[in-house]
Amino acid sequence: MTLDIAIDADAEWDSSSDWASLARSAANAAIAESAFPQLGAGERSIELSIRLTSDAEVHALNSEWRGKDKPTNVLSFPMAEGDELEASVEPGPELMLGDIILARGVCAAEAMDKGVPLDQHAAHLLVHGTLHLLGYDHMDDDSAADMEAREVRALARMGISDPYAEAH
Repeated sequence: MTLDIAIDADAEWDSSSDWASLARSAANAAIAESAFPQLGAGERSIELSIRLTSDAEVHALNSEWRGKDKPTNVLSFPMAEGDELEASVEPGPELMLGDIILARGVCAAEAMDKGVPLDQHAAHLLVHGTLHLLGYDHMDDDSAADMEAREVRALARMGISDPYAEAH
């Protein structure tokens, strides 16, 4: 499997961080903990687009696509359907998972509140966003608990401790 990540980072995102490597690790960890681990083992190329941008851009997207007039930490726009994810082991054209967009100011403020480095919190949000692209959500208690458990396991694969430990 080839995981192609197209990453675009605005200047306000610290250029000394290796966002491409972090994004790749987060996506691979999320895929491994999803119902579609075969995405990581198939011959088919998988593509994911990541945009690291400003709160203002995320605010505009959140308003346009979700009807919420505020910035948020991460937005995910899935492109692959469940049947495409299930059939991903079969040869075929590149599978477009979708887009993940992170807001710099919101991410930085949350990281500071949690007392964790920005790149560690961004990794959590990239795992979270990738799981959304793979069909997971947190719209009810059961799906939220399942998604959270997958996030915790994916982050553990990356050597990052449970971000929800304090919240429980």
